[in-house]
Amino acid sequence: MNNISAVILAAGAGTRMKSQIPKVLHKVCGKPMVEHIIDVAEEVNAKKSIVVIGHKAEQVKEAIGHREVVFAIQKEQLGTGHAVMQAENFIEDEGLVLLLYGDTPLIKGETLKALINFHIKGDFQGTILTADFENPTGYGRIVRDHEGNVVKIVEEKDANEKEKSITEINSGMYCYHAKLLKEALKKITNDNQQQEYYITDVIEILRKEGHKVGAFKVEDKADIMGVNSRVQLAWAEKFMREGILTKHMEEGVTIIDPKNTYVEKNVKIGMDTVLYPGVILKGDTKIGEDCIIGHNTRIENSIIKNKVQIQSSTIVDSFVDEGCTIGPYAYLRPNSKLGKKVKIGDFVEVKNSSIDDGSKASHLAYVGDAEVGKNVNIGCGVVFVNYDGKNKYKSIVEDNAFVGSNVNLVAPVVVRKGGYVATGSTITKEVPEGALSVARERQKNIAGWVERKGLLKKD
Repeated sequence: MNNISAVILAAGAGTRMKSQIPKVLHKVCGKPMVEHIIDVAEEVNAKKSIVVIGHKAEQVKEAIGHREVVFAIQKEQLGTGHAVMQAENFIEDEGLVLLLYGDTPLIKGETLKALINFHIKGDFQGTILTADFENPTGYGRIVRDHEGNVVKIVEEKDANEKEKSITEINSGMYCYHAKLLKEALKKITNDNQQQEYYITDVIEILRKEGHKVGAFKVEDKADIMGVNSRVQLAWAEKFMREGILTKHMEEGVTIIDPKNTYVEKNVKIGMDTVLYPGVILKGDTKIGEDCIIGHNTRIENSIIKNKVQIQSSTIVDSFVDEGCTIGPYAYLRPNSKLGKKVKIGDFVEVKNSSIDDGSKASHLAYVGDAEVGKNVNIGCGVVFVNYDGKNKYKSIVEDNAFVGSNVNLVAPVVVRKGGYVATGSTITKEVPEGALSVARERQKNIAGWVERKGLLKKD
């Protein structure tokens, strides 16, 4: 079956979160919860994902507008059935519909594939994803007849005492035959305590009309856990993170202390790389093989090639080629690009600059808006002076140049190949190839000056 539509409900306010941010936009392992659901819909080859939005709809649109989804608007929150009605015009008659929720980020693609296979093999027209809970309070119950067939789903608010004792609960996720779902949506009513349109009523309508209804029970209850509070959000984060780290370890990554290592979902890590405690890897970061990522290092949306060693540093939106050593306490800001075997030492900051193979800035330097060639030495205390208060300018330091300690390179300026800049110089003009540039006042020693000024300390 290749014609699957996913309807993702994401219209609720989520008042228990106590947040100005729509509930479905709260992040778990670096992604808004609703994006995790879009991911699994893609994993099961859904042809179309329809996201039903309502509360702060524009904010949700902006957050996930880069994804290939269709938005349906629920202007009033009148229940889950009403929410699905808003998506009806986007659902084709042929194929299957998966009904999913934007606040269940732990649902796995393999679980949904199993649900779909169960639905198809059983020739069901509606299938409920269920689970057994020891304490089912708050969940709708699955009511079966004496032969085990599904009769209906009853919400706890509308359940009698016998029905409340049932431990099999409704996850809220379903697989339907598309055309029959659309027909049933026209028949549900709001004749209940909440005066809402329940999507659960579709199951009872299908059964009463003689259609076959099934229930697929999941073993891993975490799959269906919704996030309705900050406490549950933290739990979901912990659970997902453990799964991500386990997968990396199974694929050959050493993680010294998984409880103190944070790796987001989209991160890729090569074999034999070692992560030390306190490491944070975010966004679309890609780490190569045989790397050492030292303690308290944060890397975000960056590419780190093989055999790189990073100690206690921050790297954002940057590229680091093979064999580099970075840190401790270095900071690569956006659009930094390091060639092979570059050394960036302690308290060195790089921003919007390229530094080519074999060059080094060992400590206490700022490299901003620069092109640094191969085998260049950048001494301690060097500052690339790139900003005049209004505009930023570029400095170029060509191959094999040597920039001594406490040098200011005032952009725009060029140090040509093999040029040497003497310690303490402020360079405002081009340094020719192979030349030594000295830009400082000649030293003067004025004898007796301290005593004349009355600054001489007596024993």
